[in-house]
Amino acid sequence: MTITQRDRDLGTAYAMKPAHTRTELTSVVRGTPMGELLRRYWHPVGLVGDATDTPRKVRALGEDLVLFRDKHGRAGLLHARCCHRGTTLYYGKVEEDGIRCCYHGWKFDTEGHCLEQPCEPDGGQFKDKVRQPWYPVEERYGLIFAYMGPAEKRPVLPAYECLETMDDGELVEADDSSIGGGGPAIIPCNWLQHFENVVDPYHVPVLHGSFSGPQFTNMMASIPEVTFEKSPRGVLVRSERKQDDGKVFYRVSEAALPTLRVVPNPRVAQFARVESIGWVLPIDDGSFRIYVAGRVQAPGDISRMRSKFNGKFWWDMTEQEHQQFPGDYEAQVGQGEVTVHSEEHFGQSDRGILLIRRMLSDQLDALAAGRDPIGVSFDAGAPPVAFEAGNYIREG
Repeated sequence: MTITQRDRDLGTAYAMKPAHTRTELTSVVRGTPMGELLRRYWHPVGLVGDATDTPRKVRALGEDLVLFRDKHGRAGLLHARCCHRGTTLYYGKVEEDGIRCCYHGWKFDTEGHCLEQPCEPDGGQFKDKVRQPWYPVEERYGLIFAYMGPAEKRPVLPAYECLETMDDGELVEADDSSIGGGGPAIIPCNWLQHFENVVDPYHVPVLHGSFSGPQFTNMMASIPEVTFEKSPRGVLVRSERKQDDGKVFYRVSEAALPTLRVVPNPRVAQFARVESIGWVLPIDDGSFRIYVAGRVQAPGDISRMRSKFNGKFWWDMTEQEHQQFPGDYEAQVGQGEVTVHSEEHFGQSDRGILLIRRMLSDQLDALAAGRDPIGVSFDAGAPPVAFEAGNYIREG
């Protein structure tokens, strides 16, 4: 018997096969399958207030950018590397009609047009022949959205019914602190490890219930009966939990392309349609953050949704407390920067994960075949997207 055979018979880790990850689903840089798919949608890259006359660093889909607002109020998103000699425009100066590079003074407007080349004869005789790489932006729901894909395939920026139709006394608030991520604003693991979590309702009674103590409400503490299905935009999760009074707590969540987490308040403050939407922004292959926009009664309501562990916010906990009271951050970052897909062993409770990976693979195939992916629209008159998501109570 060889050593390898002996280890395999004993079940030791030495007998494990070489590991691999599904990079076609995880890598978001330009030219990769998922990177090209994600670039066919709009993504939030900051709060409206982040665009000012002070350049702001933005990293999205593996690209380093700068966000600013000229003196006419126009937001601009340019590649950070100046097309002249390559220094970063982060150190540039925002002026009336654009941003001026600190190195040789080339000035660019919000769409990358070169306006001035002060060190060149006559202020720049070839300025019309160069252009700083840029991306179109739009402002909505307190967020700045960017489209980073092919210009001829730019869709309209969607509107969402749950953020368009207000109940009495409500307003829309935006948040950039990664509510729903369970930790800091920037989370050091691949975006898909979080996006898949949206279609995993079974982790809630374990991770957020019996293991770390009830973080939400007792209504969420029991293991639900769950059905999964495809939606026109992604994957729907319908969960039912029977209550002591004979009624049924019916909860619907959705993971929608490109990276939307349509998750009703887990504290079940009310039985109603979903209150907020989260966009998981892949910063690069090894980190992400979450932008949220939601209907609130008062500013700050979104941040008040943040979970506490052992009575503390995540950043106030000791390492011992993180180990004793883990949450989404620990569970997802604990998979590694990019999880090892070949080492997974799926059960019946993982049907949502399999469904969303299949859905994403189908969209990669559609893109490769020259078709548009689901959830994009080129109709400026299209009605707001309506989600089924929400917390509901009904008779048993």
